[in-house]
Amino acid sequence: MTEPLTQSPAEPATDPGPAAPARRARARAALRRALDGSLRRLRSLPPWSPLAAGVLVGGVIGAGYGLLATPQYTATSYVVAVAADESDPASALGFAQAYGRVATQLAVLGDAQMWADVPVATLERSVRTATSPDAPMVSVTATSADPEEAADMANAVARALTRHADASADDTRVELRQFARATEPTEPSSPSAAVTGLVGASAGGLLGGLALLVRPRRAGREPGRTAAAVPGPASAADGRGQL
Repeated sequence: MTEPLTQSPAEPATDPGPAAPARRARARAALRRALDGSLRRLRSLPPWSPLAAGVLVGGVIGAGYGLLATPQYTATSYVVAVAADESDPASALGFAQAYGRVATQLAVLGDAQMWADVPVATLERSVRTATSPDAPMVSVTATSADPEEAADMANAVARALTRHADASADDTRVELRQFARATEPTEPSSPSAAVTGLVGASAGGLLGGLALLVRPRRAGREPGRTAAAVPGPASAADGRGQL
């Protein structure tokens, strides 16, 4: 015969009593003392400490960026606009400006991608052109993490641009000729870690200087310095009696 199950009486809840509020009060007091100590240490720092901290932190961040960033290489190809014998030589300068603007258009980059062996989106992101105000020349500059790819992209866009110019040479009386091919760069064009560290330190120093300008002045008298006694009526009377 099975015995009936009996339910043990629930244990009474433990009454924290006055010990829990006392512990919380001690914890708050310890936290307050720690905060007061930190504030006193901050107030004891020299006034130029934000400037030094800004220079140090900015230099470390800038140098770290220069060390971790992928080096970039830049290659440039040049094409020149040449006017036909019976046309105005000054027209070559105007057409060079126009060809410099259309060099990064989709029609030119679509042909260039076959020779560069990269997508059109990569050419749009990596290729830039520039023209001269006094010379009928167009520079095609490409940037890439691979130096060989940078040279290939610059030469491919320059080649595609000259082909498009030749297609309309009968109407414009101006043709484009390759003036200098892009060569594979041997050194990166991106800034080194030393340069980025100097830039970061300069920016940090600027922010630290601004922090000094907006830093509130310390109110009240400095510790250990007593106020000068101001002579009252009694002391003035005593002074007259001594004359």
